[in-house]
Amino acid sequence: MRANNRPRARRNVAKGVAPKPRTNLYDEVTARIVAELEAGRFPWVQPWRSAGAAGPALPRNALTGRSYSGVNVLLLWGACIQQGHASQSWLTFRQALEAGGSVRKGERGVTVVYADRFIPKGEAERAAREDKNARAVPFLKRFTVFNVAQCEGLRPGLASDPAPLPDREIVPVAEALISACGADLRIGGDKAYYAPSADFVAVPPQPAFFEQINYYRTCLHELTHWTGHRSRLARDFSGAFGSAPYAREELVAEMGSAFLCAALGIVPTVRHADYLAGWIDLLREDSRAIFRAASAASKAAEFLLACQREQAGDGRVAA
Repeated sequence: MRANNRPRARRNVAKGVAPKPRTNLYDEVTARIVAELEAGRFPWVQPWRSAGAAGPALPRNALTGRSYSGVNVLLLWGACIQQGHASQSWLTFRQALEAGGSVRKGERGVTVVYADRFIPKGEAERAAREDKNARAVPFLKRFTVFNVAQCEGLRPGLASDPAPLPDREIVPVAEALISACGADLRIGGDKAYYAPSADFVAVPPQPAFFEQINYYRTCLHELTHWTGHRSRLARDFSGAFGSAPYAREELVAEMGSAFLCAALGIVPTVRHADYLAGWIDLLREDSRAIFRAASAASKAAEFLLACQREQAGDGRVAA
């Protein structure tokens, strides 16, 4: 999360005291995601389906301009749907004050999480006695953020939502990313897939798609798989169809594609809704699965976007 929220966590680490959990955040967040999936809603594609809702973009901190990542993207997108916010920009209560305004009375915020680690005092002492590295214990810290639409009096110039791209510019933006990553993209046939052993992506030609934009959504899905090759982000491709590892990787690709679409200004859609039952089973069995999948999806999206920024040579997404 943001730097101004970290000192308190560091003070706890320095004292060797773990933050006291009020509830199991992994269970709490996973239950919220499962409820959305059981209702037939996909948290990574919904924010742009209703009038007045925020446009395609990754949620960001309005004060720092930094985009949220991992499971926080799903939580904040979901809040935009439920509350009908027209912006993807968020602030903590203190940051709203720092920005010259305030959160309106009666507004309810959204809980987001920050992952960190600490070394218990006993573990530090054991490591010192045995001259070994101390084992850090992971934990989640919660924060409450408010959409800028829930605030008043904020100074002008805060991080704002990007202007939506005209349809005619969407294809060039997607083509730029596909070209920049350097993947072996083979166009032809009637199936879209990534082959890990041969390290190539196959997609049908554009005319095979009923809507041309679906060609790019499909490419981004398969390129998210491509980032998981052992020479890149090294994800697990060992699972057979129908297995938990297979469902996990498909969940990463679904969210990775949605994150990429949002970053490029393309409206995401669900590419593989038939995996819904497998995703629900996966999340019910492991309350940390959605955190791992969302984190892996963010890393995959950033890997591809970094390729594009490098090719553009200006540190920005090419248009």
